[in-house]
Amino acid sequence: MKLMITTQVEENYGAHDWDGTGTCPQYWKFKGGNDYSYALGGHLRNSETLSELVQALRGQIEEDSVGYREYIIGWSVESDDYLTDFERSQLEYEGKITYRTRELKLLEAA
Repeated sequence: MKLMITTQVEENYGAHDWDGTGTCPQYWKFKGGNDYSYALGGHLRNSETLSELVQALRGQIEEDSVGYREYIIGWSVESDDYLTDFERSQLEYEGKITYRTRELKLLEAA
């Protein structure tokens, strides 16, 4: 089983012409999102533990700056052979998966 995490990406078009002084103009546009996976090692965890796992992985995924944002919008548990829509379309149109979903690992605490 694997944990699949889905994000939303936004780009601030107001930041493109900003000279860095004063307040950055705000003109956010939605730009799709990304999929991330985390191997659960064959055992299903309860939803509370999964929520904690998503929180532990959040720092590897989310970003928030004057020109770009990416944030988690959902997660699910899927089988090990699960393919995202993007991976399935690559197989259908190109016969292979060139761009795989990014696989996350838990970072060790220092």
